[in-house]
Amino acid sequence: MTDSTYNVIQPETGVPIKAWTKGVAIEAGAEKQLRNVASMTFIYKWVAAMPDVHWGIGATVGSVIPTKGAIIPAAVGVDIGCGMIAVQTTLTANHLPDNLKSLRTAIEKAVPHGRTDNGKKTDRGAWHDIPEHHLSEWERLKPRYDLIQSKHPRLGRGNDVNHLGTLGTGNHFIEICLDTNDSVWFMLHSGSRGVGNRIGTFFIELARQDMRKWMINLPDKDLAYLPEGTDHFNDYIKAVHWAQDFAMTNRTLMMENLIRALKATGELPEFEITEEVVNCHHNYVAVEEHYGEKVFVTRKGAVRAGKGDMGIIPGSMGARSYIVRGLGNDESFHSCSHGAGRAMSRAEAKRRFTLEDHAKATAGVECRKDADVIDETPGAYKPIDDVMNAQKDLVEIVHTLRQVVCVKG
Repeated sequence: MTDSTYNVIQPETGVPIKAWTKGVAIEAGAEKQLRNVASMTFIYKWVAAMPDVHWGIGATVGSVIPTKGAIIPAAVGVDIGCGMIAVQTTLTANHLPDNLKSLRTAIEKAVPHGRTDNGKKTDRGAWHDIPEHHLSEWERLKPRYDLIQSKHPRLGRGNDVNHLGTLGTGNHFIEICLDTNDSVWFMLHSGSRGVGNRIGTFFIELARQDMRKWMINLPDKDLAYLPEGTDHFNDYIKAVHWAQDFAMTNRTLMMENLIRALKATGELPEFEITEEVVNCHHNYVAVEEHYGEKVFVTRKGAVRAGKGDMGIIPGSMGARSYIVRGLGNDESFHSCSHGAGRAMSRAEAKRRFTLEDHAKATAGVECRKDADVIDETPGAYKPIDDVMNAQKDLVEIVHTLRQVVCVKG
């Protein structure tokens, strides 16, 4: 394979950056962050940047960071285990009611979403009467959680079980989609909620404290790292893997609940889920083998795309989404993008787009059209067609989806 499929950025110090950004804009701030990460001494071989790459905290969203002997907690981020789940159903487009509002309302009732009351007692984004089947999943998760918080009690102070099976805010969503054969799919995007945020924030700060204690100079304080073998590293590994498990369970429960709710509407005929089920992280760290060596691979806004791996690359509200199969490209460390990627900040999107712009961009989609979702309007994201074109050697498209219902957090 030649380097013609990606751009190479060669920093003054450190490893190269292989960027699958041909035909896609990359902002100066994101490139600076990539150079900063590439300068860290424990990066293995090179950094891989995906076509949806954009500025993040410390490390860019849309980057794959292989390391030996250390992990950067801010590169994993605070929405640990954030990812996607999608299921194909036996329903087709002609089974859907003419007015999709009832389906959207059913989903909104079945899955707590958004955030009110600063996340406290009356928060509509958390459970108040926790469903029985959620409690049985929590019993499986709780022993490891108890061990983690027995050592770091602060991690237990906040929402946990009441966030299991809830959507969250921001770019998290639930959609009903149609593929090119008019088959109906359900798809959603969420992570480890409040407890994952606490774990990420806590260990990012611990890493910063360690850097100060050891007087280690960094190109960015958010690139503070935990060296392998230290107590903080070992505690982080246990906590981050637990949060990733919580996130996977969170998505599974939401999908089960929305399927149950849609069946109960009386608006749809009997239906089943086919074997097409995909549940994948895109903010996480894993131990993998690449080029004959075991390394830590941090994917911050990237999906594993090993040969045959199924993944999900969502577009924005009103844009196409893709179910993909990994091609196992070694140079990307078997990775692909996790979406379209933001083209501008949330504040910039609110300045630039009007409610009329948003209504036009989401025409034909049963979704919110109010001012609070302007920062999620399609124009705030990179064109998904360009993003997919830039990673043809990373994945093949199996299904192309367009949403007809979208519930935002």
